[in-house]
This record gives sequence, structure tokens and C-alpha cells, in this order.
Amino acid sequence: MRREGSAGRYGGRVMFENKSRVLLILPQDVLDRARVVAGKATTTLKLPVSLQIVLRALIEEGLKRDGDRSVLANIAAQSQAVRRIRSLARKGGADGERRTLRPDTLRGATGSPRKRGEKGGL
Repeated sequence: MRREGSAGRYGGRVMFENKSRVLLILPQDVLDRARVVAGKATTTLKLPVSLQIVLRALIEEGLKRDGDRSVLANIAAQSQAVRRIRSLARKGGADGERRTLRPDTLRGATGSPRKRGEKGGL
């Protein structure tokens, strides 16, 4: 049984024939920025745009820029941050207290540190 309207736009196919589920953990500020994009898109397009649609579009567009220096710099910064966090977690943290392990700075496209919330990168 096929749901009405599910395949009309996509040439008789369902929009996502080959789909997988992914758990994506994001910082709250990134999620908030994506919600703002969803709100602006809803207003501009006069169509409901969900957070999931925005995240899917951003991932797709980012993958098109796979050789872009700013994308690679962002990937490198996140990879180093995860490595640093895991290393601290294995050691029990610097002071042995249980605390949120989160990098204080991210690296911009030039490799220079920037404070959280500043523009740049992805």
C-alpha cells in the first residue's frame, strides 16, 4: 500500500529509498543556529521547513565542498577536540572532578583559534 502523494514529485519513487538512521549530537548553539535557518527558510519559501530538512541540506551542501579548506579545517578542529576530550576522560580529567569536557576554542579556516560563537568555519 502506497501513501498518496509520497511519490508524486520524485518520478514515481519515494523521496528516500535508501535511508539510514543516524544519531547526531550537536552543541546547543549549533542547533539553535540551524533552527534560525529553518525559521528563515519557512518565511522565505512560505513552506514548513523542519530542522531535519535544514540539517540534511547543510550536510549535502557541505559534502559538495569536500576539498574546501574551511571544511577541512573544521573537520580537523573537531577531530582534535574529540581526541583531546577522550584523552582527558581516560586520565580522569585534569583535576579528577567530573565535569563537562568541551573545547574552549575552535580553529578557524586559517588555523588560528577563535572563541565559541564567533563567525567562521561551518
